[in-house]
Amino acid sequence: MQAQAETRQRLLDAAATTFARKGYTAAKLDEIAEAAGYSVGAVYSNFASKEQLFSELMAERAADRVGAVAEVLRSARPDQPGGAFGELGRLLIDGADKNIEVAALQTEFWLHAIRNPDTMGILAESTRGTLDLLLDVVTRLLEEHRVDQSIVSAEAFAVVVLALYQGLTRQRRTDPSRVSEDLFGQALSWQLAGMPKLRD
Repeated sequence: MQAQAETRQRLLDAAATTFARKGYTAAKLDEIAEAAGYSVGAVYSNFASKEQLFSELMAERAADRVGAVAEVLRSARPDQPGGAFGELGRLLIDGADKNIEVAALQTEFWLHAIRNPDTMGILAESTRGTLDLLLDVVTRLLEEHRVDQSIVSAEAFAVVVLALYQGLTRQRRTDPSRVSEDLFGQALSWQLAGMPKLRD
């Protein structure tokens, strides 16, 4: 079982590098297998198709990012400059400035899905997984800020938070001067402050 998990992880890591370097369409499964040190049979014994391999790759990367967000919110100290929102902003900046491979992967698959509508379902499923992971985080935020969840649903807020994160990340990569370290946290606090609150 551990050997199979290691094989899958090596294939996912090789796929990330190959997709980012060659593009989704041009990347071949035998190249990914070779980069991981396996035959193409190892790919097919772990993934049904290139689309599934890509979907799981993106889901894994998204889970890592959402996990980091959750950890920030759990471990934020009251005396921490900017609090949890400040740390979230630093996390966004770090990802935008350093994690260019993920940006290339996301763009590649988005273009592929636009040109091949049947594939859009895979992208939707991957995004749904990210939103599911984000749901606990945003629910905690709504509770801490005493937001009336009969009016503001955690599911809808999760969509908005994800869109905000993705949009600010893209803006940061386009022009770093547009997105300061504080902006993501500020935008979240603005949203939460304007939401209807529970009555005492």
